[in-house]
Amino acid sequence: MTFSLSRRAFFAGSAALPIACTPMAAPLPLPPADAGPVNPLVRQRADAQVFRHDDGFYYLTGSVPEYDRLVLRRSKTIAGLATADERVLWRHQASGPMSGFIWAPELHLIDGRWIMYFAAGPSGGGEDVFRIRTFAVVCDGPDPMAGNWTVLGQFQAPWDSFCLDSTSFLHRGTRYFAWAQREPGIETNSNLYIAPLASPLTLARAATRLSIPTLDWEVRGFKVNEAPAVLARNGRLFMTYSASATDARYCLGLLAAPDDADIMDPRVWQKSQQPVFVTSPETGVFGPGHNSFTVDEQGRDILVYHGRDYEHIDGDPLFDPNRHTRVQRLYYKPDGTPDFGVPVGNGPLPVRLLRTDGAPLACEGSRVLAGAAPLAATQFRLLEDAPGIVTVAPILRRDDRLTVLADGGIALSPLAQGPAQRFVLHRERDGAVILESVMRRSFALASPTTARLVPMAEATRWRID
Repeated sequence: MTFSLSRRAFFAGSAALPIACTPMAAPLPLPPADAGPVNPLVRQRADAQVFRHDDGFYYLTGSVPEYDRLVLRRSKTIAGLATADERVLWRHQASGPMSGFIWAPELHLIDGRWIMYFAAGPSGGGEDVFRIRTFAVVCDGPDPMAGNWTVLGQFQAPWDSFCLDSTSFLHRGTRYFAWAQREPGIETNSNLYIAPLASPLTLARAATRLSIPTLDWEVRGFKVNEAPAVLARNGRLFMTYSASATDARYCLGLLAAPDDADIMDPRVWQKSQQPVFVTSPETGVFGPGHNSFTVDEQGRDILVYHGRDYEHIDGDPLFDPNRHTRVQRLYYKPDGTPDFGVPVGNGPLPVRLLRTDGAPLACEGSRVLAGAAPLAATQFRLLEDAPGIVTVAPILRRDDRLTVLADGGIALSPLAQGPAQRFVLHRERDGAVILESVMRRSFALASPTTARLVPMAEATRWRID
C-alpha cells in the first residue's frame, strides 16, 4: 500500500494476522497519567539535554528564555523532570566575555569531574553581544545538584570566532569534542567540527571539519550547521545536527560513520541529503531541533529536542521564549538507521499497535489498516476515557478518533461529528492487548488488512510498542 504524508541561528559578522485468543485476564486500568512523559516535557527550556546517569537519575539542562544563567534539574524518571526542582548553578557575570547571552549548556562527567559547557558573549549591546565563545564551569564535588560551580575557562578553539553548541562523547576509549564554529574564509554562520580532547578545554590534535551548510534546507534564513549530538547504534556512529534559522525552518540533519572507522577522517562520514526531522503542522510542532539522546526506564532510545506550538513569531525568534523541551521514542529502519518520524505533538507519548507478525496498525487518510507505512502513520495515543477504557487517536489527525462503522468496519472520524468511540483495553498475561468495542461488546479490533470488529475469539492480539 502507498502512504503519502502531507534557534537558534545567529549572524556573527557578515555571514544556524489475527489469531485465536487465549483466555483473557480482566481488563486492567491504564497507567496513571503521571506514569509516562507528557509533551511538552518542560516549557521554555530550549537546546535541551537530557541524559540518564549511572546514579539512577535523569538530568536536564537547557537554555532559559532570559539567557542569563545555567540551570539543572534531575528526577528518577523522565516524566518527573517536568516538576523536578531546578537549581541555578551559575549566573552570567557582571561584565566581560561571559556577561551577556548564555546559551546551550551541556553537562558531562569527565575524568570524575562534573563539567558544564556553554556558549556565552559579552553584554553591552550591538553586534558585540554576538561575540559568542565556548566556556565551561566545573563542580567541586560528586553531586552536581549540591556542589559549588566555578568557571573552568574558555575552550581553546581553532579560531577566535563564533563558537557554540559543544558536546563530548567517548568512542572506542577516546574522548572527543564536537562543536559548531564559524571558520574564517568560509561564508557560513557555523560549520561542524570534531577532535579528541587532551583536557576538558584543549584539543589533542587539529580539528576535522565534518559539515558545511550547503543544502537548501540548511541555509534557510541563515547558513547553519550547529548543535551536534552523537548516538552509537547498530554498528554506526550517528551525529545529528540542527540547520537553518530558529523559526519553523529549523530542522535536524544526520551524519553517519561506521563504528570502526577513523572518525577524524571526514570521508567516512555520510551526510543525509534530506533533513531527518522537520516542522509538522499536522501534529502542531514547529522548528524542532537542538536535540540530545537518552534512554527511557525500559532502556529504549529517546529523542530529546525543543520545538514551538505555533509557527508565527513576532520579532526575532531569539526573543520568543516558547521553545519547549519535548521527548519521544526513537525508532529504527530495517537498515539500522534512526527513524525520527515527525514531532509527535502535545500530550502523552504515542504508541504503535503491532500484530504478532509485526505489522503495525496504521492510518491512510480516514482508512485504518495494518501493514507497512511511514512511522508517523502508525503512531496512536491511547487516551484513557475511564479506568481501562480508551479512545484511539492518530498523531497525524489530532481531531480524529477510531470509529466503528455500522457494518463493523473501522475508520477515522472527527470528534466534532459525535462522541469518540471507546474500547475496553484487555491486557493479557503475556503483555498483549485486545481492544473490545464498548458500543458492541464481545467484538474487538482486528486487522488482517483493513481494520474492523470481529468476535472476541477472532480478535487481533496487539503488542504495544
